[in-house]
Amino acid sequence: METIYAAMTEDRLEEAAIRRAGEILRAGGLVAFPTETVYGLGGDAFNPESSRKIYAAKGRPSDNPLIVHICRLEDLEGAALYVPEEALRLAGAFWPGPLTMILPKRPELPRETTGGLDTVAVRFPSNKIAQALISAGGGFIAAPSANRSGRPSPTLARYCREDLDGRVDMIIDGGQVGLGLESTIVDLTEEIPAILRPGFVTREALERVLGEIRAESTAADADRDTAPKAPGMKYRHYAPKGKLTVVDGDRDSVAAWINGRVRAAAERGLRTGVICTEETKNLYRAELVKSVGFRDDEASIARELFRVLREFDDEGAEEIYAESFDGSGLGAAVMNRLLKAAGQRLVRV
Repeated sequence: METIYAAMTEDRLEEAAIRRAGEILRAGGLVAFPTETVYGLGGDAFNPESSRKIYAAKGRPSDNPLIVHICRLEDLEGAALYVPEEALRLAGAFWPGPLTMILPKRPELPRETTGGLDTVAVRFPSNKIAQALISAGGGFIAAPSANRSGRPSPTLARYCREDLDGRVDMIIDGGQVGLGLESTIVDLTEEIPAILRPGFVTREALERVLGEIRAESTAADADRDTAPKAPGMKYRHYAPKGKLTVVDGDRDSVAAWINGRVRAAAERGLRTGVICTEETKNLYRAELVKSVGFRDDEASIARELFRVLREFDDEGAEEIYAESFDGSGLGAAVMNRLLKAAGQRLVRV
């Protein structure tokens, strides 16, 4: 398959490319496209063959549900069997934006799209390219992140190309995404809503709208014998090619522990990397030291994390160590992705 490429910005949409992408989606093909969170790999949500193609292109397990993307609030009823009042309150507060809601699915929505479940994950992205594509493609686009399964999610189109060139019909390059972490996922099918994946819409923000929210579930909590209700709950995600370890403790202890491991790895001839912040980058002696921003700017850290993981792959890092981050607010989402990328490998010093 020869992949078509098109470039545009939210301020300057290329209408001909959007129309062509919509035709591809309506014909059962796949299009990678930018959202405000990460790049997504889209197919017609109501076409089971499109969903099967998404799983095949990504190498993704077929019981890992896809997120249905819409571009109008009224289309929520086209994917969900019914829309509870809590969903409307969340939509009013956070849509369009980085929030996904899990609801009972309409019977005509194929189980290939929902990972075999009777629920559906729905999101209304704020990115203008994404909205135009969804509209051109029929209004209901199933889209996980546009990467090979298990790899760091792409925040630049070149990483979509690296993973999916020749495997999808079209890639739309909309530049670097604004947020850099996937959407928060909230399950509204239980008596008490639950966060199944933390993201930019924090637990604290959700509680201001809904009241009580159950504690986040993690990949380590998921039952390996049951289908996950949301993306990212069951399988290893976001992993770089090198071995990643997250290190928690006070600043000096973390730096001393990491530098000791870096020296030992270098003696074995391994290329080493460290993920840190601007405040601490001068403390490390690894071959590759990469800052994800300032600790008091969690949005910057979230935006840069996946890009840094991809850069370590580009530069051949074999052992990578990452400082830990605050486990509340947006920091909870950063730590969720880091620990999944590390296969839950966490050292406390």
